[in-house]
Amino acid sequence: MIQVRNVPDKVHRELVRRAKKQRQTLTAYIEEILEREIRRMPFDELDARIRSREPVPMSEEEIVAIIRRDRERR
Repeated sequence: MIQVRNVPDKVHRELVRRAKKQRQTLTAYIEEILEREIRRMPFDELDARIRSREPVPMSEEEIVAIIRRDRERR
């Protein structure tokens, strides 16, 4: 059980509005937000994971080509 006290009125009203828009109770909406948050890897863990990998040697031209291909796909 989690209880959050002293939530500013403005924040509470916005959470209620968003919950209603999703046709959810406030509790269900907040549970969804919390579940989504814990699925995300914390930044420090993501950073450590990236830094633990070996760099991929690429020229500037290769990097630009990859970015262009990705943009064209969108």
